[in-house]
Amino acid sequence: MSKGTALIVGVGPGLGLALAETFARDGHRVALFGRDAERLEKHAAELTGQGFTAGAYQADAGAPEDLRAALGRAVDDFGAPEVLVYNAALLQPDTPTGVDAESWVRTLAVNVTGAVVAARTVLPLLRDGRGSLLFTGGGFALQPSPEYTTLSVGKAALRAYVQALHADQHGSDVHASTVTVAGAIGGEDPRFAPDVLAAAYLDLHHQPKDQWQAELVYA
Repeated sequence: MSKGTALIVGVGPGLGLALAETFARDGHRVALFGRDAERLEKHAAELTGQGFTAGAYQADAGAPEDLRAALGRAVDDFGAPEVLVYNAALLQPDTPTGVDAESWVRTLAVNVTGAVVAARTVLPLLRDGRGSLLFTGGGFALQPSPEYTTLSVGKAALRAYVQALHADQHGSDVHASTVTVAGAIGGEDPRFAPDVLAAAYLDLHHQPKDQWQAELVYA
């Protein structure tokens, strides 16, 4: 039986690309989303050159209509999705007293609202009503940083949203979960290498239904 499409929102050269490669190797058609069209096309071409089916879709995760439209184009091109991975985030150094209203709006649009838009868009499109909605969380959701305030608040809000979504989907065939990455991705610790992390997302997707969890804390 063929596998449904994997939609990877927030693809860069690190974890996003590793996620696309991992789900492609698992037999999924993969759609890559991000703001840098040239880089996305390069990544998609590399995957296609390896014999996988991949496509690039430029989209701003912080612009709801733009994101919804891009997700719709990918589903039209590749068919019903089986997996959504929301990996987009806007990281900027800031402090609790140094963030203006415009920065809050801009960062939360990507770090939280984009995830909600993606989930609401993809949920009714899942093939046979089955699949996984996976989200990249962060350790700042558990231990907020005064040097990365908007990211801390965004990851905390995302964690709460996904836990609520997980509970909302209880009894369905949809697994909603967040991977709370409590470490530096691509740093010196090999546990946080992008390909190692991506394998944890794939494991969540393949997790037996009676073991489904709202959160995987990866520390």
